[in-house]
Amino acid sequence: MKTTDVTALGEVLIDFTGNGADKAGNPVFTANPGGAPGNVLAMLAKLGRRCEFIGKVGDDDFGDLLEKTLKEAGIGTNGLMRDKKTGTTLAFVHTHEGGERSFSFYRDPGADMMLTEDEVDEEVIRNSRIFHFGSLSLCDGPCRKATRKAVGAARSAGVPVSFDPNLRESLWDSEEEALRQICWGLENCDILKISDNELRFVTKEDDLEKGAAMLLRRYPGIAFMTLTAGEDGSAAYYKGRRIAVPAVHVGNPVEKTGAGDTFCGCVLDGLIRHGLDGLSDENIRETLSFANAAAALVICRKGAFRSMPERREIECSVSAGDNMKK
Repeated sequence: MKTTDVTALGEVLIDFTGNGADKAGNPVFTANPGGAPGNVLAMLAKLGRRCEFIGKVGDDDFGDLLEKTLKEAGIGTNGLMRDKKTGTTLAFVHTHEGGERSFSFYRDPGADMMLTEDEVDEEVIRNSRIFHFGSLSLCDGPCRKATRKAVGAARSAGVPVSFDPNLRESLWDSEEEALRQICWGLENCDILKISDNELRFVTKEDDLEKGAAMLLRRYPGIAFMTLTAGEDGSAAYYKGRRIAVPAVHVGNPVEKTGAGDTFCGCVLDGLIRHGLDGLSDENIRETLSFANAAAALVICRKGAFRSMPERREIECSVSAGDNMKK
């Protein structure tokens, strides 16, 4: 009997998102809890899933805020470590027209990079239905070894491994190193969530369908892959089948922070609900529609972690989208 639905390892950090300007015209930023693996768990917790987080924050006020936020969300924090020498990682999110973003990271190093192998509780991973991680914990520092240990523990226990490349090129020493570490993640995952720009980065192929086919040939261990393409919706690739679902529109985008993580959390929820083996086209279509709607809702809000929608809210958006098609 598994005690946890999803355990995720990686970064939780503070996203400073733009919030207008003060009277003197200086930009004002709001401190929002974030970090891709944490965001994924926040969405899953909203959906009633039992979640555990493994990672490290600084022994500072931001670390206190993140620990409090995880606990308030109902995410287990036994695997959350504190570093007395290295501060919590910070990211400034610069929002551009249409909700697109660029990032400035203060992580040289950040506490999330300092997680060690000895601090990874393998028993928590073995008792999970899914283990999830991203590429940022593979960038450098002790956390790369900690991530590889965690993935190895999951694979040896038969726990499906979920991976999101979550490409942030500015955090890597070189494009070559980013590609090398992301490819390691691709080699060691069963479930993959990848975006259109990440697919192009990995395959060097502009045609998304050719790129998807290339990736699945190269990494046959990937049992279930989702591809997100913004306004063009999403697609899943499973046992030689491709199921595509259009995007859902619920309002004007404010910023796109957390959209991919929200989508990923909803997909993992669907896979837990239906099982990874024997998925029907309808199972997949239902999961993608739900995930698309959740992502559409979160981009209409500031921040990510504390802005995750409720299940009923997502279901209403799916129903509204279906009615518009009729």
